[in-house]
Amino acid sequence: MKKIFLLIICIIFVFCGCSTNNFNNFDPQQENKQPTKEEYIKAVWLCYFEFSNFTMNKTENEFKKDMSKAIKDLKSIGFNTITVQVRPCADAFYNSSYFPGSKYCFGEQGGSMPYDPLKIICEIANEQGIKVEAWINPYRVSQTNDINELCDNNIAKVWYFDENKSSNVYIDSKAIYFNPSSQEVNQLIINGVVELVENYNIYSIHFDDYFYPTKDESIDKLQYDNYLKSGGNLSLDNWRRDNVNTMIKGVYKAIKDTNNKVLFGISPSANIENNYNNLYADVKLWASQDGYVDYICPQVYYGFKNETQPFMEVVKRWMSFTNKKLYIGLPLYKCGKQDKYASKSNTAIQNEFIDNNNIISRQIKYLSKIDTINGFYIFSYSSMFDEDKKAEVSEIIKIMQSNNQG
Repeated sequence: MKKIFLLIICIIFVFCGCSTNNFNNFDPQQENKQPTKEEYIKAVWLCYFEFSNFTMNKTENEFKKDMSKAIKDLKSIGFNTITVQVRPCADAFYNSSYFPGSKYCFGEQGGSMPYDPLKIICEIANEQGIKVEAWINPYRVSQTNDINELCDNNIAKVWYFDENKSSNVYIDSKAIYFNPSSQEVNQLIINGVVELVENYNIYSIHFDDYFYPTKDESIDKLQYDNYLKSGGNLSLDNWRRDNVNTMIKGVYKAIKDTNNKVLFGISPSANIENNYNNLYADVKLWASQDGYVDYICPQVYYGFKNETQPFMEVVKRWMSFTNKKLYIGLPLYKCGKQDKYASKSNTAIQNEFIDNNNIISRQIKYLSKIDTINGFYIFSYSSMFDEDKKAEVSEIIKIMQSNNQG
């Protein structure tokens, strides 16, 4: 009887195409990573300069009407997530207790907020079943380097003119930034995130790819000298990476302590070495260890033929160490344009986005076949409605609306 039972088991294994090795290598955690259609993220980034088109010189009713149409259009295409840049600098597209109203929102930094754009977007999107992510640039203060252009109650301006806190702010030849080594800056970033999680019906907090603004030693010399005097022994580079890690961990914990259903994700540059060496962003750590992020979305803004960073190889590199949800950012904005950084001298490679009108749709197809990739983001909203990109967009829509995608 026992022999018959063993024979039946062997037959089952043969007919099922199973082997002892396959069975032993089965990883239930890996299997669980395969996203369902509902979990598969199809997102579009709405940048501050695109968001501004909806708010600038628009009444609340006009804003509601235009935004309702935009979200319905995105849903009809197949998107299920909109990632809205609500704090491009140290100013906001929402009612904040820490940051003045953005000049990109209603035309004047610190001016009156006749309505709250983020609140309205959340209401409209949630009615349509669209997820809203609040996209933040944590360290950037201003895209010009004139401190006097900031409104008087901008915390960066207040700090800059306080001799005891002026080192919280760094000004270079082009822009103004918060100092990533400052504990006070970290707390400000955390406070700003918490108010968003508390006050808005958002799916996640989303950071972009800007971290340390410079390698210049002057930005945090005071803080680093104090660190060494107190007995610290990390190199400057490792200490800076630790500063950014501390901020990321603090944001993650604050979100989970406030509302553990809200996710935290980061969309770094896809160039892993540049992140680590120049921006002091340890993306491998964040994507592989607990306590930093729920998801990572590298901006894989490369074509298939890119000489040093070909799309498929870059995606595989990120897959090799990521055990959080992995999304891929796609560069629709490049379609129809020369990509001069794709090759030093090969014009055919530089013109890949000119000579082909199906690169992004092919990338979406490629990603949809990989179980451990949980979705994609398209940069950006306006590119989806650009007449010059109509052929590529048409291909994207076909894929997104097909039954076997996502």
